[in-house]
Amino acid sequence: MFDSTQWWRGSVIYQIYPRSFMDARGDGIGDLPGITAKLDYVAELGVDAIWISPFFPSPMKDFGYDVTDYRGVDPMFGAFHDFQMLLERAHGLGLKVIIDLVLSHTSDQHHWFLQSRSSGYPDYLVGMRELKVADKLNPQRISWLMAR
Repeated sequence: MFDSTQWWRGSVIYQIYPRSFMDARGDGIGDLPGITAKLDYVAELGVDAIWISPFFPSPMKDFGYDVTDYRGVDPMFGAFHDFQMLLERAHGLGLKVIIDLVLSHTSDQHHWFLQSRSSGYPDYLVGMRELKVADKLNPQRISWLMAR
């Protein structure tokens, strides 16, 4: 009997980094409409799913991995409607869609971070203290400390 929760075992998953995948708007930056435009090609490769790197709103200090809103779409990549269209097309082609939800990469501009620093929630989020210059030059010496 097939366990539908185990679909990923043995599946071929194609990772897409939106910023460099396909630019449908002509501004030099890949976007969600660009991904949608190439889904036929991706499906023809025989993959079972696509894994999309973060496309959430971000100050882009860490190439989109510093998320400010996990429920939105960064305007650089399109709008929420563009994501809905991508999902509809992918599912129509029999592709599953995985979103890289990087909860451990919250931006310092995210409301969770701001709330943790200003409203008496010092344990709301933990992070790393400023690294010493010597630690930055020698990664083996980095001391990871929890910020309070």
